[in-house]
Amino acid sequence: MGAPKTMWTMVHQVYKKVVPQVHSILGYWRDKAEKIEDDELRTYALESIDENTFHSEGGGVFALLTDKEKQRDVLWFIVTYQIICDYLDSLCDQSESLDPADFRSLHEALRQALAPGTLEDVYYENRTQKEDGGFLQSLVEVCQEKVQTFESFPAAREAMEELSLHYRNLQVYKHVKKEDREPLLIDWYEKNRYDIPDVRDMRWYEFSAGTGSTLGVYTLAAYSSMNGLSEEEAHRIKSCYFPYAQGLHILLDYFIDQEEDLADDELNFCTYYKNEDDMVERMRGFKSEADRRLSQMPDPGFHTMINKGIIAIYLADEKVQTDPEMKRIARRMIRFGGLSTLFFYLNSWVFRKVKPKEKQKEEKKKEKKTAAAGRSS
Repeated sequence: MGAPKTMWTMVHQVYKKVVPQVHSILGYWRDKAEKIEDDELRTYALESIDENTFHSEGGGVFALLTDKEKQRDVLWFIVTYQIICDYLDSLCDQSESLDPADFRSLHEALRQALAPGTLEDVYYENRTQKEDGGFLQSLVEVCQEKVQTFESFPAAREAMEELSLHYRNLQVYKHVKKEDREPLLIDWYEKNRYDIPDVRDMRWYEFSAGTGSTLGVYTLAAYSSMNGLSEEEAHRIKSCYFPYAQGLHILLDYFIDQEEDLADDELNFCTYYKNEDDMVERMRGFKSEADRRLSQMPDPGFHTMINKGIIAIYLADEKVQTDPEMKRIARRMIRFGGLSTLFFYLNSWVFRKVKPKEKQKEEKKKEKKTAAAGRSS
């Protein structure tokens, strides 16, 4: 059947095929997380699953790119890799030490996830909390198992690792002591802008944003699951997503989190724009360049739809809708997204209203099972 080519088929397949499978995989990892011995690690693991379902659902969309018989393995990889990202982000956010060595060793899990045959449990070596019952190592092992089944993974591995390394570096630099964050990120940008031509016209915080997304890794995972992908094609796909499509994704994420990050004294890239007009115009430029590059991808209609859908989903977020100022700015962004963005924006509202009802039904089912188990005992 191939990748969906219209907005309607995209939405239908996401809601009917992707989301239920994603929730099933999350349920498996939730059961694992509940068995973690250390109270704090267990809390962070469960939060990374329960509070970031949206990340796994969004990433899971890329499984629609592959053959039907490969989709489940691709979904398992994407959801599992995303849980690692969210879990490690929680650990870094909550760290009291602010130790870059700790953040490096934790994120070794993401490097190993893309390196079958490499499994060294060094993740917690720079922190006192270690007893996760093998949770993080299990996540790494499943990622390795899945990529080993992808026929073209050897050709895609270098491009995937390059994107992963950028992501890992960002996670280290943005979580260190507050006074060190900006100098480290600027220095990192200066070192890369001469090696990566696409970055030369970016500002340092825009480059950082471009490194913080996993979209390119998931796209490459989907295409590498099929036969015939060359190393050259893998790097071309990487360049179509990094840095512009990935940058737009993360800038939108930071846009909706501005108030929250300000309250928590966290780094937020959107605060570095001169003013609202500067931010909106730069994001418009990111969107245009991302669309231009994504139109050169295999399945171009799918990827440009994803780009427009990302704008819509973030701007439909409750944080935006309940803040009059953010909502006003969001309307400007929806306009440069075009008709497809408007469609996904309206559809996101419908889906967000439906989901709480579905959650209530699930909770009632659990209550009934618990009650039945109690009666039988």
